Amino acid sequence: MTGGAGVEEFDGLFRAAGVTGFLYAVDVDTGAEVAYGADEPVVLASVFKIALLVEFFRQADRGALDPAERVTVMAGRHTPGPTGVSAMTDDVTMSLRDLAYLMIAVSDNTAADTLIGRVGLGAVNTMLDGFGLARTRVEHDCATLFTSVVEDSGQEDMPTDPAVVSRLRVLDPARTNRSTPRETARLLAMIWRDEAASPESCAWMRRLLGLQVWPHRLASGFPYDDVAVSGKTGTLPTLRNEAGVVEYPDGGCYAVAVFTRSYGTAQNQPRADAVIGTAARAAVERLRSRPG
Repeated sequence: MTGGAGVEEFDGLFRAAGVTGFLYAVDVDTGAEVAYGADEPVVLASVFKIALLVEFFRQADRGALDPAERVTVMAGRHTPGPTGVSAMTDDVTMSLRDLAYLMIAVSDNTAADTLIGRVGLGAVNTMLDGFGLARTRVEHDCATLFTSVVEDSGQEDMPTDPAVVSRLRVLDPARTNRSTPRETARLLAMIWRDEAASPESCAWMRRLLGLQVWPHRLASGFPYDDVAVSGKTGTLPTLRNEAGVVEYPDGGCYAVAVFTRSYGTAQNQPRADAVIGTAARAAVERLRSRPG
């Protein structure tokens, strides 16, 4: 543990919420950090969409794609999901850039898979290698993830039976989209420092991440009108994650990644959601209390 936070503080927070947790927070400007299991392999779930977003805009910078290009997503090719195009009944036509918005703001799986079809998973992983994020890998799209769950569980819906959940490959970091809290926060910090792509594209990414609609995880720890929270959630059975950036009115800017795995398998676990914000706030407060 670095940055002045005690291991016991985070042990207690996560245990009281009924989860195992992993956290990394970094001051985007100074590099000061707070780490708790920050280098443990974790399942990204939909947090992988941040890496896809970065490569999308990098290809736009190179002229390899036009963000304004309009594409039609046929109704019969929708990836399962409760939001965005995934939840729509008919064919949908919109720009690639608007699909990127839906992918981030409401975690639209069909939007993500459409962008993967254009960008390519190989390109995403090549980018991650170039950034030195060797432990972050995007192995599959959302459709493949859901197919895997059906194969492992024998049912269409996400399972809650502990015996079934225990055999899901998508919950094993070695066999699914994965990273570490440290690498995830590092990628976000690069977006905020205009290092992940061109300054214009990084500004677009910051805007989209700031439009995420979910207030119950990271943002719940910072309930202030003058503190901006941008981020991306990820959810699978027993897994609740969020990675984002917290910006204070005095200019303080902190990238935070929190990954959790609950002891229980129930879908509704408000304490597990809320501890993401609580732990993130504790880490950021430690960083802000450092002298100088």
